[in-house]
Amino acid sequence: QVQLLESGGGLVQAGGSLRLSCAASGSISRISSMGWYRQAPGKQRELVATITTSGTTDYADSVKGRFTISRDNSKNTMGLQMNSLKFEDTAVYYCNLRRYLPSRDYWGQGTQVTVSS
Repeated sequence: QVQLLESGGGLVQAGGSLRLSCAASGSISRISSMGWYRQAPGKQRELVATITTSGTTDYADSVKGRFTISRDNSKNTMGLQMNSLKFEDTAVYYCNLRRYLPSRDYWGQGTQVTVSS
């Protein structure tokens, strides 16, 4: 099993910054990628950013240039630096870990990010 623990959410004014962290523990092997997803009230969960084991990153268009995903493979941790936050970034942010052979997704419990306008 894999456990993911997020931290760093909170309330911030528009234009401010927050940093999210995710720590993975348990049976950590055959990892293809880690990432952040978010879900706003009444909306579907959406991808924010992902990073592969080799460091290749991918971002949603809405956060490009504002958010930066990072990963420390030796510590099994992942971060998301969020700058220039907007009201529409308000959501619950979830840490994701994707394994292969077999393919399976693991999720954290989520951390609330609220941006006041």
